Amino acid sequence: MEIILIEAVKKMGVEGDVVTVADGYARNFLIPQGFAIQANSSNLKKINDIKRRQLTREKKEVQAAQKLAEKITTLSCTIPVQVGEDEKLFGSVTTQDIAKTLSNEGIEVDRRKIHLDEPIKELGVFTVDIKLHPEVTAVIKVWVVKE
Repeated sequence: MEIILIEAVKKMGVEGDVVTVADGYARNFLIPQGFAIQANSSNLKKINDIKRRQLTREKKEVQAAQKLAEKITTLSCTIPVQVGEDEKLFGSVTTQDIAKTLSNEGIEVDRRKIHLDEPIKELGVFTVDIKLHPEVTAVIKVWVVKE
């Protein structure tokens, strides 16, 4: 039986895919659980409309991420830290510190989107990548200075 997936199903496909499955699997599980609908001409038209709306939504998300990336690249993030002898930091600068500094500037970024190979443990200027969208990455300069 041919069905149209309404939601992503593991090892089968994503939303909008037309797949062929066993009749019993479709009738007893996928369709009653709301994961799929039967493939016919009217349902195919509905799915095409859904895909079209999904593409426009995806384009809007990419554009919003690009605008945010432009805004972020113009900023430089200054983080004052306490240092001891020989300019050694007490602790380190983490993604959480960078996210907090960005939020003080009015830009909300999830700390999990900020990419640091390892925490910053010295004074200086560092470039840090922020993955805003799978297609959009912003780069920000982080200044770690003595408090």
